[in-house]
Amino acid sequence: MSMILSASVVRVRDGLPLSASTDYDQSTGMQECRKYFKMLSKKLSQLPDRCTLKTGQYNINFISSLGVSYMMLCTENYPSVLAFCFLDELQKEFITTYNMMKTNTAVRPYCFIEFDNFIQRTKQRYNNTRSLSTKMNLADMQTEIKLRPPYQISVSELGSANGFAHFSAVEYKGTGKISAAPHQRLEPVTLPGIVSFVLSLLCGALNLIRGFHAIESLLQNEGEDFSYVIAFFLGTAACLYQCYLFVYYTGWRNAKSFLTFGLICLCNMYLYELRNLWQLFFHVTVGAFSTLQIRLRQPQGKSPDYNV
Repeated sequence: MSMILSASVVRVRDGLPLSASTDYDQSTGMQECRKYFKMLSKKLSQLPDRCTLKTGQYNINFISSLGVSYMMLCTENYPSVLAFCFLDELQKEFITTYNMMKTNTAVRPYCFIEFDNFIQRTKQRYNNTRSLSTKMNLADMQTEIKLRPPYQISVSELGSANGFAHFSAVEYKGTGKISAAPHQRLEPVTLPGIVSFVLSLLCGALNLIRGFHAIESLLQNEGEDFSYVIAFFLGTAACLYQCYLFVYYTGWRNAKSFLTFGLICLCNMYLYELRNLWQLFFHVTVGAFSTLQIRLRQPQGKSPDYNV
């Protein structure tokens, strides 16, 4: 009998489970598939946005979009067209119900467990094909899957049950090679992100202007301390680097943002005699705000351009 057995919603960047259907089947095959679920969750950011893993009697399908992945387990004979349509329906409902800020800042597993109610209702509908809406355009769906079929993950690629083999680059039809993390796209820019970017540029410009003024003062008065000039220009470089980290993805991005914020704090501590408390508070606050926005804007799974 072909049917959907379980489904879950997982955050792409760290594999944190956000919601899942309630499963009652405790068979050995299901237990093994749950291990595959966990293993795949840890590597979602390195995989294409639409994949299938065949594990004997079962298939695991998932799609990823806007930093969230929607995974499902079904029997091997369940139609892939209906499987990806099921996942797309979960995706649309989840995006409508929860905003990106909530999913990005979630810290505990299954914090959206109430979404399980929708998963269960949808699973029941898809397990009874007669109850499916006639508005579903299965012909378009089949065409799309033929044009861009899901990437087939082999069990051997997963390695042992304790971890994955290294996914340095994955071949995917229609996209060439999916490179490792440095080439990933970041999530869409939010309004607070734009504000932090502009304020960082402003702080960099202020540091640059004060740096040139310090050079002029140094040329006019031989007793001036050249280290102030260095502090101003280091502050400028730190602010501009924060802007770069916000716009582009690099390795160790979060760690770099914290180190940059630390440099901003050190520079302002050294410039304590040249700035009042409000100026120091402004520069440090902007640095902290920019660091937070860099932390929140994480790599995303590819946004799907299909209607399945």
